[in-house]
Amino acid sequence: MINMVGTLKIAILLFDNFTALDVVGPYEVLSKIPNSKVYMVAVKPGLYKDVKGLQMSAEYSLKDIENPDILIIPGGFGIDSLLNNQEIVSWIQNAHISSKWTVSVCSGALLLGAAGILKDCKVTTHWNRKEQLAKYGPTIENERYVKDGKIITSAGVSAGIDMSLYLLSLVVNENFAKAVQLGMEYDPKPPFDSGSPEKAPKEIVDKIRQSNKTNNK
Repeated sequence: MINMVGTLKIAILLFDNFTALDVVGPYEVLSKIPNSKVYMVAVKPGLYKDVKGLQMSAEYSLKDIENPDILIIPGGFGIDSLLNNQEIVSWIQNAHISSKWTVSVCSGALLLGAAGILKDCKVTTHWNRKEQLAKYGPTIENERYVKDGKIITSAGVSAGIDMSLYLLSLVVNENFAKAVQLGMEYDPKPPFDSGSPEKAPKEIVDKIRQSNKTNNK
């Protein structure tokens, strides 16, 4: 078990078939916290691949990082295979007891739900996972990110950056978070107004829904 007195420990869970931006977005923002260290954590140390084969290294096991100050659960198609993984679920449950913040990106909220810590909480997740998440007993909100106590959940993929900047303002202060945002030049102006199921053409929404069903089999 890693014990670094005075250093804020940030743990990001890695697993096969994660979504890259779910990991890299929060890392880019939260690694800026003064006197902090980010730990890439997995059941076993090693290389883990996103759905397209991009590899990221987890240098620490779950047992190495049992009490992170900030717990981050990213999403991805691989999340479904973890929902009944008792080792990971127990690690999340125990880490949440002592964490200062427990957060998820996209479908990572499902793993928090499987750990039983979202019941009666206000949460959000990827638009195509809300029905699945509702089975764990939270109240689903249509927001980019939602804070309920020390739990913060974000919507799909890119919303993890928004959530992380908000969390940074709570951990440090608002001006610091604004400076990080400016340094990243995070000022989105997408070329299409198609970033939510309410705005996108129906045929595209249907195509994404079908693609996700195929990937989750």
